[in-house]
Amino acid sequence: MKFIVSSSQLLKQLQHIAGVINANTVLPILEDFLFEVEKNKLNVVATDLETVMRVQLDIEAKDSGKVCIPARILIDSLKNIPDQPLTFNIDKNFAVEITSDNGKYKVMGENPDNFPKEPTADDTTSFTMTASALITAINKTLFAVSNDDLRPAMTGVYFELNNDYVQFVATDAHRLVRYKRTDVKAPKADSFIVPRKPLNLLKAALPDNQDEITINYNSNHLFVKHGTTQMSCRLIDARFPDYKVVIPADNPYKMTVGKGDFQSALRRVNVFSNKSTNQVVLNISGSELQLAAQDVDFSFEGNERMKCQYDGEDLAIAFNARFLIEMLNAADSDEVRMELATPTKAGIIKPTEMDEEEELLMLVMPLMLNQ
Repeated sequence: MKFIVSSSQLLKQLQHIAGVINANTVLPILEDFLFEVEKNKLNVVATDLETVMRVQLDIEAKDSGKVCIPARILIDSLKNIPDQPLTFNIDKNFAVEITSDNGKYKVMGENPDNFPKEPTADDTTSFTMTASALITAINKTLFAVSNDDLRPAMTGVYFELNNDYVQFVATDAHRLVRYKRTDVKAPKADSFIVPRKPLNLLKAALPDNQDEITINYNSNHLFVKHGTTQMSCRLIDARFPDYKVVIPADNPYKMTVGKGDFQSALRRVNVFSNKSTNQVVLNISGSELQLAAQDVDFSFEGNERMKCQYDGEDLAIAFNARFLIEMLNAADSDEVRMELATPTKAGIIKPTEMDEEEELLMLVMPLMLNQ
């Protein structure tokens, strides 16, 4: 089998899907890309058994065939080859010879029959959304996903589908993010949990524009297609916790504060906090917010004052500053509103301004004040 392909085009497409491949995999074949050549088209597939990504690009080829090529050496070599046509020659023993303008490189490929089969998109339900809407939903929720493998349901983003909207929810039991879009509608009420890794890969592979993306899912897998890029992944088979019960219905105290100033103050004060808790105490009274952190073990202490608009009784409440900083990143408005109640009740953060079709609610659990 022989084909000719642009080195820069090939590298660009391979980098889209290389993130699927795990560095220390049990099956050596999973360290390879599967190359499928047919009618001047090259399909390249990468998988880790849970997630599969596939890209397609135009090539010159007279015949068709398949081969598995080790991913790392191929990408490392392409990074160092200037843009030019490359000729790939594959013999019957799957030895691969790559010829450039002034070089010849050889690598041993593997039998493509040993490459894992992709899941088939049977009995799927589909809905569409724009690429930028999906990227925004991922960016606003992924940071709150749990790393705790003992609670698998929390290690992904919960997609909650409805005829009128789609919601994306993530929680790690200390904080929760719910992002709702009313410009995305699903054919029926449904829900599933998508793991963190494929969402990260999608975020990198999709363009942040208004291209329409079709999302298909069945009971086990999610399938996403955009142009010449396709991804499928296994869904998390677990029950997402009933997150609605933890969202307080009415937190009476409302504080509005400049997002950038608040975030900067948190970063400065957090330097002096206990590194295991990142605890920062917010003392709110009148139109003043005081931030205080200390690490008793090292006699570190940091305090700052800033202006805020506050409607409620004087309150001292402690939070994990790192959580607050990450949550403020997800709010796109210049100001944010915190809805609070007591020092032991969850606080809610919302942007003060959002597009009509969007709604973002973030919840964070307080820390005990006497630590």
